[in-house]
Amino acid sequence: MSALLDALDNPQLAVDAIHIAGTVGKGSTAAMLDATLRGCGWAVGTFTSPHLLNVRERIMLNGEMISEDSFTDLTARVSKVAATAAPDATFFELITAMSFLHFAEEAVDMAIMETGLGGRLDTTNLCRPTVSLITRIELDHTHLLGTDLASIAREKAGILKAGVPAFSVKQEPEVEAVLHEVAEEVGTTIRLLGRDIDFSSRFCVDDDRGAHARICFVGDHKQYMHLPVPLQGEHQASNCGLVMAAVDCIGGTDPAFEESVVFQGLAKTTLYGRMQMAWQRPRIMVDGAHNPASVSSLMRAVGAHVPFDSMICVFGCCDDKDIDGMLAMASLGGDKIVFTKATDQPRAAEPSMLAKRFTELHNRNCQTAETVDEALEIAARAASRDDLICVTGSFYLVGETLDYLKKLEARRK
Repeated sequence: MSALLDALDNPQLAVDAIHIAGTVGKGSTAAMLDATLRGCGWAVGTFTSPHLLNVRERIMLNGEMISEDSFTDLTARVSKVAATAAPDATFFELITAMSFLHFAEEAVDMAIMETGLGGRLDTTNLCRPTVSLITRIELDHTHLLGTDLASIAREKAGILKAGVPAFSVKQEPEVEAVLHEVAEEVGTTIRLLGRDIDFSSRFCVDDDRGAHARICFVGDHKQYMHLPVPLQGEHQASNCGLVMAAVDCIGGTDPAFEESVVFQGLAKTTLYGRMQMAWQRPRIMVDGAHNPASVSSLMRAVGAHVPFDSMICVFGCCDDKDIDGMLAMASLGGDKIVFTKATDQPRAAEPSMLAKRFTELHNRNCQTAETVDEALEIAARAASRDDLICVTGSFYLVGETLDYLKKLEARRK
């Protein structure tokens, strides 16, 4: 990656960035940051992964996908350079380089860079961060990052840089210890919401917004009091707190970051593939939760925000995940389970294996389907008017679901 960026004249050094690592909440944090900064008048680039329907979703500029022409042009230019400078470059390395180049050439005020995997060795870790953010750390990708929280935390903490302010949510004690240790090693400090920063949240219900979370944040420069969190779920409160920490750090006393302006920008947050109601009759919600912690958060958030009689869970995941842990969380919310797989994902676990393991662990009946289309048809036949179909376990599964529903909608017109 260094060789590739060197050959491209290091575009990442021309871009100020907010770098985000963590196990859960990176995408939500990036989405809220993007909306807030754009609401304050900044030109913002975002690099996230994976995509749902179109690879261009990974590189966004001011809330819009990179154009087809620009994507094609960047692909050709970066590939040509990589053929000599980095012939073994992976897809993720190439598209990360494309994002750096695009953001530099568009002269964005801030690039929001989400790590793909881990942090220390992630391709995004060559960015020049203004602020580093670490969301909740849980067990995930244990075959690559380590089998315990402390090991995974050390990999995530690899994004910390000398002199660059860093913020994190509250973590398990062993994780917090590692974060502080790594920060000291590299020459920076990391401040935690609710410990080093005055932060609180509450869950409430009112006539205008229904069930939602609100946060209070007191920073070095600004105070944001009783700020509504735009995304559903109590777990989003801490992610929103991280956004305010970053905004307070980079915005300082700038009047562009007054509470009312931040409020309006934050409220415009959109996040596809997370608690997204993609179909109305029957109601089909999609969410890319892909580890036990995120599936657990999803089930709690659905229970708090979405009324239903019964939930039919369409579930599929990759075979390198904590399958038993994810099945345990899915079983808590799903009254009926249909196991399937994303056909375009070679690492997808076989539905028959998932069903066998689910039956062994939870002694409950379930069904299987070889494709998402078939799974949704099974679920739709079983759903009554007030039931909810929830598709989860993998962003790849969510992407195929949205594609299927898009084609179904087109056929109906």
